[in-house]
Amino acid sequence: MNSDFQSKKEHAAGRLGLEAAGIPRHIAIIMDGNGRWATERNLPRFRGHEQGAKVVQTIAQYCVDNGVEFLTLYSFSMQNWKRPKDEVDFLMHLYVIYLEAIRPQLMENNTRLIHLGRRDKLPQTVLNALDETMRITGTNTGLTIGLALNYASQTEIVDAAASIARECLDGKLKPEAIDEKQFARHLYTAGWPEVDLCIRTSGEMRISNFLLWQMAYSEFYVTPTYWPDFTEDLMDKAITDYSRRSRRFGDVKPATTQ
Repeated sequence: MNSDFQSKKEHAAGRLGLEAAGIPRHIAIIMDGNGRWATERNLPRFRGHEQGAKVVQTIAQYCVDNGVEFLTLYSFSMQNWKRPKDEVDFLMHLYVIYLEAIRPQLMENNTRLIHLGRRDKLPQTVLNALDETMRITGTNTGLTIGLALNYASQTEIVDAAASIARECLDGKLKPEAIDEKQFARHLYTAGWPEVDLCIRTSGEMRISNFLLWQMAYSEFYVTPTYWPDFTEDLMDKAITDYSRRSRRFGDVKPATTQ
């Protein structure tokens, strides 16, 4: 961990009354509730997506300021293509606008953007905006944002298995050398730490095919708040709650010595 991350973690921990180790390295967020937020306000659903995009920028800045190293955002699943065409078309248009608009903020904060998901089915305009933003931010060394766009975790695992199979057929990898670490190197998140904290908004109690491998030992925080209403204060609450968990990774908690 570089000194910039560490100093920000220490500052955030002091502000929240925590140990620096209580600040997660990798936070994943299932950003849910945009449509319901709009519907309850008698607004068209796309207004919820617009507001949700603004919240993304706020929370990304929070992560920069508080020493979070990786932020993965579940933005559009492979199953979301089932939604009404006009809503999907609007979302694709919004991605182009958003990916262009956030570039100054990403560069100012030394933040890198990575796409997690398949490229097929994404419009060329989205791919162009995505590729340019990744190119511009590719050498940044601060927060890494993983944008899960046209993403499904089961598909990611299948893609990883296919990649390993190809290496075996090419003689580059022996089957007996395949273990958990080797498999993880073939995921979209290769080289990243596993998810420490997963936040889900809108109160839904499911994973929704998101980072199934990477969240094997994640802590979960669910809030009834819709994503467009999610705030920095709620991030503080989620991290404070996370810091109080006993993460044993299958082990038992050591007995307290007297």
